[in-house]
Amino acid sequence: MNLRGFDSHCHLQDPAFDPDREEVYQRAREQDLGMIIPGYDMPSSEQAIRFAQVHEATWALIGVHPHDAKTFTDADKEQLKTWAREQPVIGIGEIGLDYHYMNSPKDVQIAVFREQAELARALNLPIVVHSREAEEDTLGVLRDIPGIQGILHCFTGSPEFARALLDLGFYLSFAGPISFKSAHGLRDIVKWVPMDRLLIETDSPYLSPVPWRGRRNEPLRVIRVAEVVAAQKNFSTQQVFEATASNIFSVFRVLGR
Repeated sequence: MNLRGFDSHCHLQDPAFDPDREEVYQRAREQDLGMIIPGYDMPSSEQAIRFAQVHEATWALIGVHPHDAKTFTDADKEQLKTWAREQPVIGIGEIGLDYHYMNSPKDVQIAVFREQAELARALNLPIVVHSREAEEDTLGVLRDIPGIQGILHCFTGSPEFARALLDLGFYLSFAGPISFKSAHGLRDIVKWVPMDRLLIETDSPYLSPVPWRGRRNEPLRVIRVAEVVAAQKNFSTQQVFEATASNIFSVFRVLGR
């Protein structure tokens, strides 16, 4: 299995890919890209597992997104435990807090985020965190769970949030927004985040980088994200892929087994 680099966060199980999922996957594999597929609710978590079981260079994350926190049950938690024992599962995610849409009440989001993060620690798995307009509470949960490790995916937060996450040992993953014309502050953060704590992703089918902004995204476009990071770091694109691939193996230690 050849791996040039990784898209650390792509929702290949999303219905947006129903017409051509295999073609999208093959385009990424033709460039020797590995793909990590996070769940965002219970059905999508199972779909991520099933896809990864039969596709080379793909791995699954399982978890319930803050939008669906209000639906999370004890039975769901037990099912996550069961799925975590399956071979393609390498972490718990996408979990976290989202105060922009508030599809679930704030207290419920916090409780479910904490419960899934504690489950990950008990299973010795990293977490992949979504945080939107919730920096203080995100840090509060993470600080309350000593030893928890993982990734803040699709980072678009403040410099202070970035530094606090790095202090906690987290990795920051950047996606298409770093290519947006107005994203000067975000690109400035990319410049000073240590290369050994930085990841790249597409968050596809969302957030296509320029010049495809507004269109359906796909894992192949992580190459564009790597190019933007490379420009900020004075690296080659290949150096960015090599460094971020090394970081993937540091975060998801199970991949090295």
